Amino acid sequence: MKPLAGHRIAALGGMAERPLARFLVSLGAEVGGPVKGASFVIDDLGLDRLGDIAVPEDAIHVSVTTFGSGGPRSHWRGGELVASAMGGALRVTGEPGLPPVKEAADACTFHADMVAAAGAMAAHFARGTHGKGQHVDISVQQVAFSRNTNGVLVWQFDRQKLRRAGGSLAYGKATVRAIWRLKDGWCFHSLMTGRLGAPANQALSDWMDEAGIDNPLRGTDWLTYNRSTLPAATRAIWEAAIADFFATRTKADIAEEGLRRGINACVANEPADVLADPHLQARAFFTTPSGLPDRFAVIREGINPLPAPAIHAGTRPGPLSGVRVLDFAWALVGSITTKTLGDLGAEIVKIESRTRPDLARLDVQVSASTAGNWDDKPWFAHLNSSKRSLSLDMKNPRSREVLDPLIDWADVVVENFSPGTMKKLGLSYEDLSKRNPPIVMVSGSVFGQTGPLAREWGVDGTGGALSGRTFLTGYPDRDPVIPGAVPYGDVIVPYVMAASVSAALQHRRETGRGCHIDASMYEICVQQMRESLAAARRGERPHRMGNSDAGIYFQNVFQSADEDRWIAITLFDENDEAKLKAITGDDVSAWTRARADHAAVELLQEAGIAAGVLQDCEDMIEHDPQLSSRGALVTLDHPLLGPFGHIATPIRFSRDVFQPFRAPGMGEHYREIARTLCGLQDGRIDELATAGVFQ
Repeated sequence: MKPLAGHRIAALGGMAERPLARFLVSLGAEVGGPVKGASFVIDDLGLDRLGDIAVPEDAIHVSVTTFGSGGPRSHWRGGELVASAMGGALRVTGEPGLPPVKEAADACTFHADMVAAAGAMAAHFARGTHGKGQHVDISVQQVAFSRNTNGVLVWQFDRQKLRRAGGSLAYGKATVRAIWRLKDGWCFHSLMTGRLGAPANQALSDWMDEAGIDNPLRGTDWLTYNRSTLPAATRAIWEAAIADFFATRTKADIAEEGLRRGINACVANEPADVLADPHLQARAFFTTPSGLPDRFAVIREGINPLPAPAIHAGTRPGPLSGVRVLDFAWALVGSITTKTLGDLGAEIVKIESRTRPDLARLDVQVSASTAGNWDDKPWFAHLNSSKRSLSLDMKNPRSREVLDPLIDWADVVVENFSPGTMKKLGLSYEDLSKRNPPIVMVSGSVFGQTGPLAREWGVDGTGGALSGRTFLTGYPDRDPVIPGAVPYGDVIVPYVMAASVSAALQHRRETGRGCHIDASMYEICVQQMRESLAAARRGERPHRMGNSDAGIYFQNVFQSADEDRWIAITLFDENDEAKLKAITGDDVSAWTRARADHAAVELLQEAGIAAGVLQDCEDMIEHDPQLSSRGALVTLDHPLLGPFGHIATPIRFSRDVFQPFRAPGMGEHYREIARTLCGLQDGRIDELATAGVFQ
């Protein structure tokens, strides 16, 4: 299915080869030709530098720049390293005691381009509603900032800052090791909380016992284990034992026996490993003329076209106003997808269950939250703005009395359960489309809906490890580190899903056909590593490069006058180098060490040098005028937590401005939804409640 077939893209600046262009082409659009007559215009210049180029009024014009169009710093020079620094990702990546190190390749830029794709497709759908184009503005810095969910929360609630944790994941109250040395490489593994992680955690403990390793994990009740509350001293003992165990295993052991046993571990692949992966081959991911990946999601078009569904009259502002979404999502991938759709104006009904609450309702990360209270978690609030909640026990047969009318009501169904789960519930795409033929369903998973690994375990770090991101992040002479130390695959996939949904809705409007969208975190992370894969295909062996980049003249981070404060500097050519040395002399490091970071960066930017402070959450929330001017945090009043800053969906529309609202309590709207959307009378609602349907 090619929902953008017949549309042309005019690419300005260096956008023709960027991920945004590749994404639009994957949906059927063509790149090239003049701005006049183009359906989409994409640029990396921004409105400030566009000059006298006249964009057609009916075109969707997308700008992706380091700092965004407008605002006090839109004229600053930037790039990948500077955006990562100013957006908070660079400061928390790397080992304690060493200079911070950038993520592999173009992580922040790729993320921003996927956000831009979601904005472009939402504006495309809005154009189908009102016939008008608009400008969609993306700041790479703001997009990078939006990944800092944990850091933003612990700063706002507890005035704590996340630190570099090397091969560990920092969750606020806990730091959990996740990168482990093997005999011949490295693997990714972390112990997961509660029901989600219990089987895999037990499988690891059993394997350690069989291997004869001293095993302090033995006898743990994994259903009650919580990564946030485990004492640090106990964690240190556990991790030492796990390290001893993994040091006796090989990459093949993890990929084969570990997979068979069901432990939540995967190999940190090199690019050549990725190219040879049987799962990707089974999904024909590399079956392209270049041998490099072209697609971002698999879209399977529905059959039996019907008259195009009516356009609903939406009451909320935003480009997706009137779109109706039934949300079976949980954790990060699904929740951010529906948050994005909801923030942009869609009406979201979130299906939840008290018997299996969302992980984000469980983790106690800040002092304002308590164990056992599902409604006081700011993490959940961040991820679930602009939704209504319906608590429903879908294993109760009588729940279909509520669910079936919602399937009839919905334009879109979103889910990110393990593949096969929706089928067991009678909610597969085939089931849904029989009842509602033009429905659009989107499924997000680690490995995709098909292929030999489809039903295997995976989390955000799995996509990073298997794709090569982890292996290529760090210094050449040291172990790899967690790439970004903040979620990546978990926050990239939602924008691919949201973009695909909006494109599919406009296609449905034109043809009457729905579709099923299959988005794989692994594949999307591999898309980000495309240049490294190309190098591997040429016979090269890409390796960790620290802060260097083969395509950049020079870049690095330099310590400033204060402890653990750093400055990122990128030089694009010899002229930049001459400008820098005219200010600093030959010893750049000595010059930066004698100066405060913000003052030094201001001076360098005034001279036209791309530079940025490696900002922490205090810098970004309290003192960054550019992020403030873009509304990077939006204050919403929470009934238990009070008013606090929620991370805004990082897209600016010139015409269809959107307005989010606070996240719901568990089942907060069940009666309202059952009455107004399902057509049930109060007496019947009470009867179903007594029968345990609304659990």
